[in-house]
Amino acid sequence: MSLREAYVLLEDGTRFDGLACAADDLAVGEIVFTTSMSGYQEAMTDPSYAGQLITFTYPQIGNYGASPEAMESDRVHAGAAIMRAAVNRDDAAGATSGWLDWLADAGIPAITELDTRALVRHIRDAGAMKGGVFPARIGAAEARELIDSEPPMAGRDLAQAVTPAAAVPPASSGGGIRIAMIDTGVKRSILANLAARGAEVTLHPCTAGADELLADDPDAVFLANGPGDPAALGYVVDTVRSLIARKPVYGICLGHQLLCRAVGLDTYKLPFGHHGANHPVKDLATGRTEITSQNHGFAVLGPGGARTIDADEPVRWETDFGAAQLSHINLYDRTVEGLTLLDVPGATVQYHPEAGPGPHDSLYLFDRFLEGIRSDPSTRDRAVA
Repeated sequence: MSLREAYVLLEDGTRFDGLACAADDLAVGEIVFTTSMSGYQEAMTDPSYAGQLITFTYPQIGNYGASPEAMESDRVHAGAAIMRAAVNRDDAAGATSGWLDWLADAGIPAITELDTRALVRHIRDAGAMKGGVFPARIGAAEARELIDSEPPMAGRDLAQAVTPAAAVPPASSGGGIRIAMIDTGVKRSILANLAARGAEVTLHPCTAGADELLADDPDAVFLANGPGDPAALGYVVDTVRSLIARKPVYGICLGHQLLCRAVGLDTYKLPFGHHGANHPVKDLATGRTEITSQNHGFAVLGPGGARTIDADEPVRWETDFGAAQLSHINLYDRTVEGLTLLDVPGATVQYHPEAGPGPHDSLYLFDRFLEGIRSDPSTRDRAVA
């Protein structure tokens, strides 16, 4: 594959030069970085990365090619891949194409031979910001205009860009726990983990109202991961508020933020987000520290509006639906990573227990969620009937 001069330009004017190595195109969005050493194809196809360009901190990306099994959705959602040393091998076990060939076929621009360490250090100091990947033929003035015209991530509703147009029923029905999922950009790994535990998941558009979600009398409502600012999804929050206490409600990532907003808590934008597969999180119920996979740019405020929580204790909030208790805390920056509703059935986690491709320290959370659904009186009553 031929390499051509290209560059990354940030909205503050900082420029990093490199070589274009995939589709001959440009991309504009919020530039973030991920610390994962593998799972590059899973990251690019994760709907949570819609509107973002991914900088990979691990230097060599593409070592084991691309394959259908690594798809977390039906298409690429990230706008571009930014790398130090891109690799285009296709001879790894299971690979069906080279990484850069796969990106090019998907129409996704990428850049290599770029000083990703300097770029990441800049983002850590200045915060995630808008920017773009541009071929050399695009002048800096034109590139800056394109960046300026891109809407900021704060206040942006991207869920409607990744949600299904209509409800998607489960592939099979075997009498398991029935879940109505508000699909704001769910990953296939989440659905696979729920199905492996006997759950039957119906995916609903994020615009679905409470009546549609409850039409089949599900055992619980699940809120998926997804892109954008939870504060821009007031219509989803209103729907969730009308479901709390009527059904158990559980959320992952964006779903965690939406459920928290639905019970009256607030969210805020993190300086550069949590993206990667090496984030330590403490489960306050067991005292165990898990290495987790994360992908989010917003977080939930702690009690009293605190952005961080100092103690490894299950502190409590007073919410519009009773008490809530901290269940998980991030050991990097002390941010909220999960909570349990104490007076109504429901719980959340900020990170991704399914990981995809790993680590798998947190897979137990799917068992915990489903056990919470099974133990709800309405579920037990129906099972007896």
